[in-house]
Order: sequence, then structure tokens, then C-alpha cells
Amino acid sequence: MRIVVVGATGNVGTSLLAALQRQGTHDVAGLARRPPRDAGGIDWIRADIRHDDLEAAFRGADAVVHLAWAIQPSHDLATLRSVNVDGSRRVFDAVARAVVPSLVYASSVGTYAAGPVNRRVDESWPATGIPTSFYSRHKAEVEAMLDVFEEEQPGVRVVRLRPGLIFKRQAGAEIAGLFLGRIVPRLLANPKLIPLVPDHPRLRFQAVHSLDVGEAYRLASESDERGAFNVAADPVLDGPLLARTLDARAVRVPAAVMRGAAWASWKLRLQPTPPGWVDMALGVPLMDWSRARERLGWEPTRTSVEALLDVMDGMREGATAGTPSTAGHGAAPV
Repeated sequence: MRIVVVGATGNVGTSLLAALQRQGTHDVAGLARRPPRDAGGIDWIRADIRHDDLEAAFRGADAVVHLAWAIQPSHDLATLRSVNVDGSRRVFDAVARAVVPSLVYASSVGTYAAGPVNRRVDESWPATGIPTSFYSRHKAEVEAMLDVFEEEQPGVRVVRLRPGLIFKRQAGAEIAGLFLGRIVPRLLANPKLIPLVPDHPRLRFQAVHSLDVGEAYRLASESDERGAFNVAADPVLDGPLLARTLDARAVRVPAAVMRGAAWASWKLRLQPTPPGWVDMALGVPLMDWSRARERLGWEPTRTSVEALLDVMDGMREGATAGTPSTAGHGAAPV
């Protein structure tokens, strides 16, 4: 079975490649703008999804896994859209032209409309996004595009994975660069040096370890299943749990204060995360991931707390997966 992984050098891409290599029964190709110097047993294809020939890269594949996504530069929405929306359209079109039988797409909890945080929703919750978040808008738009693709290409098996926040140690430097920039010192990733954590009734979110997500993509690539699958680990993370985990104090912070601080610091380019991320964090629902367990046979092997502490260690160490920088085009950790 030949599997082509688009966006193979990022947080999730490197985890998926590891899962496929452990399986040892696949012909694996990784597509990236800047492939690593050490091929590591992978057939690397240098290509940019915005303008390079993708049909030739996909021809003969049994499955294409589309992970490529940009969340920086956040001040340049035209560039972000050219990768996320237009690039995804080119990937889907190339899958159809190359007659690839299976397409697995990296969606996100961010594709969901605002929902409850006191109960969990399944994959039928509206995938219309949070309007003030470019990331959420793009995810929702691409899912709508994929709806049309499925109608026009009924012979293609389409799977959408919708993970929560995705963490691992080896992505520490990448995630810090994408979300924290250079102003926030790495020492703040040390649990012993974080005195306060924000607390808000809607600030409840789900995380999952990247290696577990890579396994979910492997299972989705090999299965005969179709449709959407939520992917997350327990427990749900919130202010009180973070405070206990980090030996810090949870401080109630109004949504307007969080958003205002994010807007001002982003506008001044003190950090790279626009306020839409706050809106998304406070808006998206909690996910029920039982369908992935029942239909794909997937279970997380690490808790959400273990995933968080792992990436914090990686931030402090400046850990990377040994692949080229993905600051502009990597798979986002949401």
C-alpha cells in the first residue's frame, strides 16, 4: 500500500511517518516544501501545494493524507488563505485526477461552531467554525469544500480527523515559535516557574499527544471507514486542573481581558497569536471521541496532561523533530 503524506515534516506529519514505519508494510512518500536531508527510509517529494504539480506525486497512491496547513504569518491573511484554502483545493483536485481511492484530511476541533463545554458533542455538531478566527474559518471552509468533493467523487473514500490540541516534546520549538514568538522566554515552559494560570468557565479544552494522533491517521489510512472522527485524550484541561498540574494559582480572567491582551500584543507584534485564537478557545465544544474508538480501534496511550507536560519540556529544551522549519507551513497543533 502506497501512502503519500502531504505536509510530512510538521508536528503530526513526523508522528504519522513514525507510525507507518513501525508498521513496516507500506510504501511511504512524504511531500514537503523542504524535505529533510536524511531521507530516513521515506520517499521524499519536494513540492509546494500552492503551485507545484501534485497529480504526478499522487499517481499510484492508495491513500493521500493531507496535513499541510499554515498558521503563520498571522498578519498576512492572503498568504494563509493561499495555503490553507487554495492549497487544499489543489490537493483535492489532484487526488481526483490521479484517481487515488482514499483521502484522509486533517481537520480540527476548530472546524466546529460554538458549543457546550459541560458535555461532549459527536461529529454531527455543525462544522461551521468560529467566525472571528481565521484558523477556524479556513477549517470550516475546507470541510465545506470537502462536502462538495465527496458528492462529485463518490468513488473516493474520504476521512476527516478532528483532533484537539496536539502536543509532543519534539514539536516544542515549533509550537513555541508559532504561538509564543520570541518574547516569551523558554523558561516559562518550566512548570515550576508559572505562578498563575487563567481561569474562565468556558476555558475548557482537550489535548492529545502527537504520537497518538499519528496512530489515528495510520488507522484511518488503512481502514475502510469514511466520515469524520473526533480525536482527543482525557482529562479535559481547565484552569483548576492546570493550576494543580503546574503547582500554580488559577486566576479568574474575563474573556474581554484575555481577548484585549491578545489583540494588543499581537497588533504590536509582541507575540504572533491573534485574538481569534482566544475566541476559538472559548467557543468550540468538547468532543466525544468514542466513534474513533469503536470504528477505527483507536485509543490514546497518553493522557492530555502527559501530552501538555511533554511539549512544555520540549519548549524549554528547544526540541525539534530534526526536520526543516515549518513556521510557515506546518501542521498546526489544533
